Amino acid sequence: MRTAARLLVMLIGAGAVVVCGPRLYTALRYAGQMYAAADVPAAPVALVFGAGLNRNGSATPILYDRVATAADLYHAGRVGKLLLSGATTWAGYNEPLAMSAVARELGVPDDALVLDSAGERTYDSCYRAQAVYGVTDAILVTQAFHLPRALFLCEALGIQASGVAADRRVYREQSVRFWSVRELFATLAAAWDVVVARPVPTLS
Repeated sequence: MRTAARLLVMLIGAGAVVVCGPRLYTALRYAGQMYAAADVPAAPVALVFGAGLNRNGSATPILYDRVATAADLYHAGRVGKLLLSGATTWAGYNEPLAMSAVARELGVPDDALVLDSAGERTYDSCYRAQAVYGVTDAILVTQAFHLPRALFLCEALGIQASGVAADRRVYREQSVRFWSVRELFATLAAAWDVVVARPVPTLS
């Protein structure tokens, strides 16, 4: 029984390292590349990641905050373009379109907006930013919980990146807990994609 208990503890410990290790690594590794909007080094483009829509097709609060933060960077002269990358999963669900509507409301002109409608995952958005749109230097705009993974993926896929956290409000505690747990497994999957799988998303 004692041997079985020790083995169980070892297995649980190993599992925790596997699941939590990538998240801890990225949080520590990329902490120095996360800036306040006023301090981030200028770059040609802000890469803004999708984050879900309301039932009426409008941006959720978390997505609105990402676009609003990117708009601030544009108006401050930190970036010249916004690359709005998100999913278009089904008819009537179009994250980049909703993101562009917010950006226009906030005074960003059409010629500064680039819509990527095949950003189904963070990996896809980073991959396509480099492979399809030729981005090699960018400011990544998303919430703080997501930034380490986004910075890790973009760097691995050939983009020199800094990050700005788009935490412009207090989000629901239940949502924050969910995002934090999800990020453990999403970062593990990102490490697998970069190191082992190297999937090629749609490039059209």
